[in-house]
Amino acid sequence: MLNRIERIGNALPHPATIFGILAVTVVLVSFITHLVGVRAVNPADGKTVVPFNLLGAEGLVYMFVNVVKNFITFPPFGIVLVCTVGIGIAEGTGLLEVIIRQTIVKAPRRFVTSAIIAAGILSHLASEIGYVVLIPLGAMVFSAFKRHPIVGIAAAFAGVSGGFGANFLIGSIDPVLSGLTESAAAIVQPGISINPAANYYFMLASGVLLVVVGTFVTEKIIEPRFGEYHAPHEEIKEVTPQERRALFWSMMTMLLVAVGLAALTIPEGGLLRGDGDVFKGPFFQGMITAIVLLFALPGMVYGIMTDRIKNDRHVIDLITKSVRGIGPYIVLVFFAAQFIEWFKVSNLGMILAIKGAELIQSSGISGVVLIFIFVLISAFLNFFMGSASAKWAIMAPVFVPMFMLSGYHPALTQAAFRIGDSVTNIVTPMMSYFALILTFINKYDKNAGIGTTIATMIPYTIFFFVTWTALLLLWFVFRLPLGPGAPVLM
Repeated sequence: MLNRIERIGNALPHPATIFGILAVTVVLVSFITHLVGVRAVNPADGKTVVPFNLLGAEGLVYMFVNVVKNFITFPPFGIVLVCTVGIGIAEGTGLLEVIIRQTIVKAPRRFVTSAIIAAGILSHLASEIGYVVLIPLGAMVFSAFKRHPIVGIAAAFAGVSGGFGANFLIGSIDPVLSGLTESAAAIVQPGISINPAANYYFMLASGVLLVVVGTFVTEKIIEPRFGEYHAPHEEIKEVTPQERRALFWSMMTMLLVAVGLAALTIPEGGLLRGDGDVFKGPFFQGMITAIVLLFALPGMVYGIMTDRIKNDRHVIDLITKSVRGIGPYIVLVFFAAQFIEWFKVSNLGMILAIKGAELIQSSGISGVVLIFIFVLISAFLNFFMGSASAKWAIMAPVFVPMFMLSGYHPALTQAAFRIGDSVTNIVTPMMSYFALILTFINKYDKNAGIGTTIATMIPYTIFFFVTWTALLLLWFVFRLPLGPGAPVLM
């Protein structure tokens, strides 16, 4: 079945062409829905939402004027380009390779997959950095073990994106979601407080579950499909004394950078801490800069000590080569950015989310069945709205009060949403990093397309959905607390 999905998907036009076709489809659908008078009332503010006709005079002007803006403001675009500078130096000098040779390759093979998935889940602490850093690193690690690098990409992608609603610690998304949940809950119970750790116990258990399930899917389903990988390079060489010394001093450099950043962020009044919520402070706003420093400076130290960097030209050459490598991604982003931005502006995703919320609200279903259907609806809507916070801003004012009136705590509704929002991240083109994943995969298989990506990730979606939802239902049945002060029932 997966092979059939891959063949059909890869028989489609080039991914950039597909995004172009989708963009044209959005334009036509916005015209049709505008023509027939489709509308919906946003429960968050009570305003009527109507389709924005992209074929109307205003819509045509918008598309004509904003092509460049849509491209350069595409959320992952700047992150990827800037990170490429730091990672290009660390990779080009051989620092990343020697780290893998010296450390990861010596680890027991049976723990590698689990470690990659767990690292992906933990990467949520650094917002979206896992997409740019960890996923290509997963390919490098698997390649070092003579395992197919695309399987490494899949495992890392499953952890970073498929496990987005799980974590081992409180991440940057938790305050955002809990704030929206609290506002929605106040409709029924003014003054109620929903703290960012409201789902922490459940998130922690979910993280462990997804590592186990993700490892099973990777090693029993995904890896057998790809078979043995015959690396194009020679056997892994022993680390030379010169490389070992260079590695030591580059790690010392990385430690000094990390300590310096911590000293500017952790203490009260720190330059990068800011006032109030540390997650909204300068450090987290400029996380990309920190990542670049943590890769570029150690990479330069390593390159100088191994004679791979002898002057400034060598540094620029490494950066240039790295940026050149993401050329296909830049082309893909141009079309993907237009499609996603036009879809957002058309209001079609918002209308679909509101209509879906109204449908389940009017169904009269309750209990375990209601929770299951809500997870399913959240997963379905994720195909049309990529942003978790944007979806929750629409859905929370409907579902949180509805669940509360049925006796369920807002933390339960939020947990169910997080499952649905996560499991389809890895198969929806609306996920803003989907184009980047295609680029990573194409590095190891020039013929791979959307079909390869979706066929590879579908098993994770199915297994994550079934097992994760089952965990939530068991949590509900046994009335376990979802987090500190957050029971499943009111």
